Formats: sequence, C-alpha cells, structure tokens
Amino acid sequence: MPKNITFINLFVIAILFGGCVASPRFTSERFSSATSETYSMIEEGIASYYADEYNGRQTSNGEIYDMYQMTAAHQTLPFNSRVRVTNLNNGKTVEVRINDRGPFKDNRIIDLSLAAARSLEMIGPGTVKVRIEVIELGSSSKKNPK
Repeated sequence: MPKNITFINLFVIAILFGGCVASPRFTSERFSSATSETYSMIEEGIASYYADEYNGRQTSNGEIYDMYQMTAAHQTLPFNSRVRVTNLNNGKTVEVRINDRGPFKDNRIIDLSLAAARSLEMIGPGTVKVRIEVIELGSSSKKNPK
C-alpha cells in the first residue's frame, strides 16, 4: 500500500509543476547551418507611438530619442534588433530598430517613433493592431553600433 501512495504523490507533484511552465511570448523557430543562424519571430498586438514629450530624452540603451528616426521600444527584444511592423488595418509596413523599453500600458506590444507611426498611417487613431516580425536579433551591447 505505501508504494501506491508514493506513486500518487509523485504523480500529483508532476501535474502541479507541469502547470508552472511559462508560455513563450513569441512563436519562434531556429534553423542552424554551418554559416549562419536564422530566427523567425512573430508577435501580434496593439502598437502605440511616442513623440514630443520624449524627444531628446535618453532611451533605455543610452541613445538620445529622436522621434524622426525609425526606432521603437519593446519590452523584451534585445537592443538593436530590427523588426518589420505591419499595420494589420491597411497592410503598410515599416522596419524599425529597437532602442528603448516599453510600452508600459496594458495590451500594447510596441511603442513606435513618430516617423514609424506616420509610415504606418496610425497618427489619427494613435493605436493600431500590428504584426511584428523579427528581421535580425540585436547584440547584447546597449549602444547603437556605428
């Protein structure tokens, strides 16, 4: 009888810990070859933009924010990652470089510079549903490589 109790206890513990696994933020696939690695990461959600109030301030990677550059803030992607952002309402796309952290409002996945927001034609509504596709993961260094 004690062996059955041990098995049941182990089974219950396994079930409990199995529920603690975090789900990934991105859908990702990694293909390795002898010469390079290619990453495919896609995320969909709401984008917003930031402009005047933050223009000229320091970003999280140490750069000075310029609202006229094609940059963006993302909560987890490495700095200097390049992503393609597609406005799912009109199909317009833009390529931006991640140089800041954010957005910090619920249900938003990326904060775009004013220039990027204009390219996506999202200035009027202020937010829009987008798809983010990682083109190139950035290095671990904070500053923009020259």
